[in-house]
Amino acid sequence: MANMGLYITKSKHYILLIIKSQSSRFSSSLQSHLHSSMASSSSSSSSSIDFSTAILIRVDQSGKGDFNKIQEAIESIPPNLNNSQLYFIWVKPGVYREKVVIPVDKPYITLSGTKASSTILVWSDGKDLLDSPTLTVFASDFVCRFLTIQNKFGKGGQAVAVRVAGDNAAFYGCVITSYQDTLLDDDGNHYFKNCYIEGATDFICGNASSLYERCHLHSLSPKNGSITAQKRTSATEKSGFIFLGCKLTGSGLTFLGRPWGAYSRVVFAYSFFSDVVAPQGWNEWRDPSRKDTVYYGEYKCYGPGADRKQRVQWSKQLSDEEATVFLSKDFIGGKEWLRPAPSHFKNAPKSNPT
Repeated sequence: MANMGLYITKSKHYILLIIKSQSSRFSSSLQSHLHSSMASSSSSSSSSIDFSTAILIRVDQSGKGDFNKIQEAIESIPPNLNNSQLYFIWVKPGVYREKVVIPVDKPYITLSGTKASSTILVWSDGKDLLDSPTLTVFASDFVCRFLTIQNKFGKGGQAVAVRVAGDNAAFYGCVITSYQDTLLDDDGNHYFKNCYIEGATDFICGNASSLYERCHLHSLSPKNGSITAQKRTSATEKSGFIFLGCKLTGSGLTFLGRPWGAYSRVVFAYSFFSDVVAPQGWNEWRDPSRKDTVYYGEYKCYGPGADRKQRVQWSKQLSDEEATVFLSKDFIGGKEWLRPAPSHFKNAPKSNPT
């Protein structure tokens, strides 16, 4: 498999991935450059980490990588809560039928496909919110790139494709699909960019502080669906979902959100709303008292679904001043933890035979 080139250049906002391998075992050093449009500084707690270099682990169903399964690659990484080493798991194209868990004691892992359309992680499990996810992330400082992650359970109950419960997680160019509760954006600071997220009922839910930038949200609900179900439970919590420059499409009327928590907070800014957005915009989830405590805002959105003439009165059309806090990565503290992709790679140390 000499001189294999893999190029991803979907748009100037996507990361350019150029990978060349010199043998069938990918034994040579990886000559690559991953350029991220979100270059930022690392946090003080991780200042000792060399973010330019990562240990490379290759997953390939054909047997030409280090492992055949994604979970096997994760299990090969030594647990260390104080890890000062980046790990880059490169997943070759294929359909990987497995559940994957990133344990809390394995921070600084990047899980990367070559492109989402050909690198697919899929499982089928449902009816339990916490047991159903195809991918569960407990570790901090996790990055996922160019993967499709699916839960094929379908209708009939909660069926999570991705659960993110670790702090400082970022997803780039990923496709995340299910029907109900597709993305359990559970807890921590998270960033999603250029992702496609699909579902019908509460398909982005949880209590994280998350920024979704240039994402495509697609509703499968025939009617009365809901894109978000944010779970903020008090006015002092910093959590909330911010959608910046996103695109909303679908096949039937859907609400922008309904409150899982009494102080649910969701803001859409500079986003395109197709005509699938219900004229009321938002739903109180059969609890009128929540109209007084939720924070549901829109700012300079456009498209046929953005007309606010029939919006519920307890939602907000934000002023410039009100919107400012939601329009940058500062909402998730991104300047402290978002990191550029590594530009140099080294092989994992071989274990000594016993």
